[in-house]
Amino acid sequence: MRKQNGTEVFRITGARQGLADDVRGRQRRYIISMSVRTVSVVLAASLWNVERHVAMVALALGLLLPYVAVVIANAGRENTPSLPTTFVPAPVRPALDAAPAGSPADADPEPGHTGDARSTG
Repeated sequence: MRKQNGTEVFRITGARQGLADDVRGRQRRYIISMSVRTVSVVLAASLWNVERHVAMVALALGLLLPYVAVVIANAGRENTPSLPTTFVPAPVRPALDAAPAGSPADADPEPGHTGDARSTG
């Protein structure tokens, strides 16, 4: 939609998420990642003498999750969604075609003229 003065009007659906909501979402993802890390380290410590290979996987997860959590938390804001069309385009007008046969456009402009360049008439 366009205003009369030509300025574009954007719909609210094209707006980004608010900064406070973005920060809150990042903090939530970081806390969840660190909670999973804590559980995996405790699991590794408790399973070390029982199931060593499960304990090693949990320990590896506990070592890699802080890096992944920080990268995800610092990834930056979301990309701007593609904005919807903000105006209605003008309808396309059909091009003018040649006049159909038998119309006044095919009539001789001069009586007696045959249209042949060799004629003298």
